[in-house]
Amino acid sequence: MVIGCGYVGAQLLRELKRTGWKAAGITLSESSADALRSEGLEVLAADLRTSDLRALTGNNPSVLIHCASSGKGGAAAYREVFLETTTRLIKETTFEHFIFSSSTSVYAQTDGSLVTETDPAEPERETGKILRETEEVVLAHQGTVLRLAGIYGPGRCIPVEKLFSGEAVIEGDGERIINSIHRDDVVSALYFVASHRCQGIFNVADNEPVTQLEWFQWVCTRVGRPLPPSAPRNLDRKRAWTSKRVGNAKLRSLGWSPKYPSFREGVEEMINERA
Repeated sequence: MVIGCGYVGAQLLRELKRTGWKAAGITLSESSADALRSEGLEVLAADLRTSDLRALTGNNPSVLIHCASSGKGGAAAYREVFLETTTRLIKETTFEHFIFSSSTSVYAQTDGSLVTETDPAEPERETGKILRETEEVVLAHQGTVLRLAGIYGPGRCIPVEKLFSGEAVIEGDGERIINSIHRDDVVSALYFVASHRCQGIFNVADNEPVTQLEWFQWVCTRVGRPLPPSAPRNLDRKRAWTSKRVGNAKLRSLGWSPKYPSFREGVEEMINERA
């Protein structure tokens, strides 16, 4: 059962069906559910904040995967969608394995250091603290937490969009580290931990974190555009002002590997599609 059939969840549901899993999804809007049903997917439209969760999951799925988004909301939305929904799912439904999609934003490091799953995750923002609280609920029930880097992929890459619209800037000296993961590699990681019943915390990022300056230098050279102008650091970023290299060695050691080992392969594909 896939909780949240948005950018990641819908693609995960497609992959589960393609590989022979009996899988269903839950999404908030009826229109989204209809669109996915038209692809032959089994999808229910429901508001998990008010629904009877036991009835929604009445077929007792062996694996519950919570990859819903906060809908760009703030702390209140994070509490409802992540902490409260996860707590209710664990208390009110029957399953064998619970998987929760968290975020690398829980790492608050600013010194550019390599962070692994054993390093402190002590976010400053309230949203990050709610994710950490949700993670602990999942781990207390022998579940799995995937800490996802910044997701990009087909139709979604904010830095590329801003570059082409003229809104892109390089913050400060451009040395802040960017950690990325292609949507399809998020799906493959979720599929991998579901298939192998991996437990614990796993970082899901590509193999090569880069600085913001390195990112723009490569992309601008590739598309023949000048570098964006410099601007002061945006200390109000939703993920907070952090700079760290997120390591993915733990999950790779179990046999998972990203199809897009760096941002270059994924962005190259997107640039070719725009051409």
